[in-house]
Amino acid sequence: MKRKVHEISIVEDDPSLGAILSEIIQSSPDWKLLEHYPSAELALEGMAAAAPEVVLMDIQLPGMSGIDCVGKLKAAHPETLVLMVTVYDNNERIFDALAAGASGYLLKRDIPAKLMEALDDLLAGGSPMSSAIARKVVQHFQKGPPAKNEDHNLTPREKQILEQLAKGSLYKEIAWDLGIGFETVRSHIDNIYKKLHVRTRTEAVVKFLGPQ
Repeated sequence: MKRKVHEISIVEDDPSLGAILSEIIQSSPDWKLLEHYPSAELALEGMAAAAPEVVLMDIQLPGMSGIDCVGKLKAAHPETLVLMVTVYDNNERIFDALAAGASGYLLKRDIPAKLMEALDDLLAGGSPMSSAIARKVVQHFQKGPPAKNEDHNLTPREKQILEQLAKGSLYKEIAWDLGIGFETVRSHIDNIYKKLHVRTRTEAVVKFLGPQ
């Protein structure tokens, strides 16, 4: 059977880092690098008609920020998966990036060892994050549940599943951890999306947790 090749583009203004990302991607037969854009504006122009399956997005770009670029890109191409690649690990930027529609958050120091693993996780439905980022998200969640009038009428089971989503767990991992069926997990997540009025797992997690 013919191997599926996934298309990816890079939005990064640092030529040296862009070269590293390009080299890692091009070393894999599973990925095809379409374009490397040095700015958000050029990326949005280049992807106006069609976007790749995955985009690697820097946050600090000349002109429009990567976070704003994610929002505009996801509005035009909601099916495109965006992995933030950045040096920033503060809570505000993490939640802003996820709220804009990013599906994962990888620190630049973790790129050599973690990039290809993160891309595979992204395609499998996960939300890959550097361990330091995942820890911040979990710690934020563990500050306590939302106020009573902000719990969106979620059931205890739905809140358990949201906690698993915040950790980046796959549906099958959630099913295993909670001792329930895969389709049951999907049903709960559909209900969560409806109650929170969102369409993606990252939107659900960010809306429920929210910067406090």
